[in-house]
Amino acid sequence: MDRNLALEAVRVTEAAALASARLMGRGDVAATDRAGADAMSKAFRSIAIDGIVVIGEGEQGTSDVLYTGERVGAGGPEIGVALDPLEGATICATGGFNALSIIAFAERDGFLRCPETAMEKIVVGPDGRGAIDLDKSASDNLRALAEAKGVYVADLTVAILDRPRHERLVGEVRRAGARIKLLADGDVAAGIATAKPDSGIDMLLGIGGSSQGILTAAAMRCVGGDMQARLKPRNEEEATHLRDAGVTDVGKKYELEEMASGSVMFAATAVTNGDLLRGVRFFKGGATTNSVVMRSRTHTVRYIEAIHRFDLKPEY
Repeated sequence: MDRNLALEAVRVTEAAALASARLMGRGDVAATDRAGADAMSKAFRSIAIDGIVVIGEGEQGTSDVLYTGERVGAGGPEIGVALDPLEGATICATGGFNALSIIAFAERDGFLRCPETAMEKIVVGPDGRGAIDLDKSASDNLRALAEAKGVYVADLTVAILDRPRHERLVGEVRRAGARIKLLADGDVAAGIATAKPDSGIDMLLGIGGSSQGILTAAAMRCVGGDMQARLKPRNEEEATHLRDAGVTDVGKKYELEEMASGSVMFAATAVTNGDLLRGVRFFKGGATTNSVVMRSRTHTVRYIEAIHRFDLKPEY
């Protein structure tokens, strides 16, 4: 993939972030999510790719834009596209932290394809690469990460979604002596933050969405971090959908390269403030955005602050 495509990707996430941020804190989750999706769909029309959405807003029929299988782009190289116009719609609608607009590009079959379901994840930054194992306990993984980073377990901070299902996990991490950051939502931002030394997050643990897991894997490929995951269907209907999609081993432990392989690009723009980036800020006649763009081939990570002038260029 042409490296210039990475900057084109940022324009797409900026468009979605600006649109969603207009509705921040206004309490309408559906409208906030829809604003981001519509803006991202429109922005794709000027991107020179022949993209097919493999991780999107849902199946065709449940969403009329950016659904799985939809073709996006103005024509060009064949690209697999994983996206979430607003990762954390509830976060944005309530004015919370860690809402992002995200897209990732890979070769046509570069992303793990599966129907939306739950996914158990463990994510660490480059210092912990090779040290983690999803088959081991949280305590064992914390000790291994502490050894790899040359610190005490008590120095580590673990991000976990604040859900009843994680009560036992939270208890184990506390007994191990590590600190915990409970997340209302937004585990993609927290997962990527494990690779940012000054983020204060060393590991992401727990069960979240599979789409968010694939997006996190794309980012970790680009920064040299590590991740393992396992699909966790929430009911028999989801298990049936997985089998129908060709996922025969539901209990399989996926390594990072099995979730996002080959050449990968990742871009995200913050909608609200978070662990990774600063959110959209409006001023008279414009706004500023903060984004990150990454490439797996070189592990280059660029942080971009953009000033958008609406008097010179209409809003997306």
